Amino acid sequence: MSQESALREEICDIGRLLFGRGYTVGSAGNISARLDDGWLITPTDACLGRLDPARIAKVNLAGDWVSGDKPSKTLALHRQVYDRNPGVGGVVHTHSTHLVALTLAGVWRPDSILPPITPYQVMKVGPIPLIAYERPGSPLVADQVALLANSVRGVMLERLGPVIWEASVAKAAYALEELEETARLWLMTEPKPDALDAAALEALRVTFGARW
Repeated sequence: MSQESALREEICDIGRLLFGRGYTVGSAGNISARLDDGWLITPTDACLGRLDPARIAKVNLAGDWVSGDKPSKTLALHRQVYDRNPGVGGVVHTHSTHLVALTLAGVWRPDSILPPITPYQVMKVGPIPLIAYERPGSPLVADQVALLANSVRGVMLERLGPVIWEASVAKAAYALEELEETARLWLMTEPKPDALDAAALEALRVTFGARW
């Protein structure tokens, strides 16, 4: 199986997983992957739970749509990440319920929507900054993401959902799942738990290479 065929299948598998978990509904959300000669990205208004590998859009390195259905309107945002971080192989965006609810209720801090409350959140995700609301597909969001592509694993779009990038589509999806579950824990816990202390964070940095 070619690299492109394998990535098409991976995008469909991850789309079904995220849709099945309720992390996206209807035709919301999008997934992309890096190719040697461009990118693959889910089509505009496609349901992530019902993706067809052959219909996933392909875009060349110049940004031209070359095959498949029309690319998602968030293509510019995804490209900003790929262009600036060569280690990124996949980008995932969903409208995850608890993360969106967090932005409606109020995030912990603009530079980190959640405090470091679990070790796997620290190890697998790290701090996720908030990007203030702009309409879906706004180039202003893509410009802000460009400045952050090398310093964090993703961003939270206010009222819309997380955009997470990693070495592969699967790793991006797993980090997104960890972030969504952390938001769920934070919202359901009262009083709010304390953040992990400096010693605990340092141990995670030393032992596991955590980036908090």
